Amino acid sequence: MSSVTVIILIILIAFAATLFRSTFGFGEALIAVPLLGIFLPMGEAVPLAVMMSLFVAAVVLIQDHGQVHFHSAKWLIIFAMIGIPFGLALLFYANETVVKTALGGIIILYSVYSLTGLHSLHLEKDSKLWLFICGFLSGVFGGAYGVNGPPLVVYGNLRRWDAQYFRATLQAYFLIAGLVSMVGYIWRGMVTGGVMLHFVYTIPVLVPAIFLGRYLNKRLTGNSFYKYVYGGLMLIGMILIIGELGK
Repeated sequence: MSSVTVIILIILIAFAATLFRSTFGFGEALIAVPLLGIFLPMGEAVPLAVMMSLFVAAVVLIQDHGQVHFHSAKWLIIFAMIGIPFGLALLFYANETVVKTALGGIIILYSVYSLTGLHSLHLEKDSKLWLFICGFLSGVFGGAYGVNGPPLVVYGNLRRWDAQYFRATLQAYFLIAGLVSMVGYIWRGMVTGGVMLHFVYTIPVLVPAIFLGRYLNKRLTGNSFYKYVYGGLMLIGMILIIGELGK
């Protein structure tokens, strides 16, 4: 595959993944990393995806910082930091196929459960118990396999955040989590000149994808937003399962 073809594919994947992330607030890593990993080493695909994630989070927060639930984001981040070491242990010692397949199944079942209207629990205000559960599990899943999003979706739904608050609040979380990850990647020498160059090539498409996603996000209201979100989660669950069973 020629270098020009690789660059074109990176740009197309970056646009699609960023559009999904900017519209719904999460999920670009599970779109970008598997696709980038087809023609890039995973040691390059992962830090490239995280760099794009940091760029998106920073731009969205500059745009919509007034819509961030900072109290919720703070505690989700704190509890996620506690969960990350457990996720790393899961990554190193558990059977990857079993864990990813089970995780994908749980995500799909919960999404179906929520879409059928059976989910009735609602939090009028922040709950430290639920912040801990969702933040901790986000750290575990993120530390193990980069799947931070689903537990955050659960908490946002429990609090009935609208589409704009949901999108903005998750970016505060992802900005901190991404910076922590980048420190580790830099320390391990994964952020090479090639990765940086590929990231520079994506910037011209990241910006329009962010603004287009913002436009679409503002047109998603009420229950329709979470229907799309849980549809996205089902897609992520299927990607996890198919990716493992296809090995």
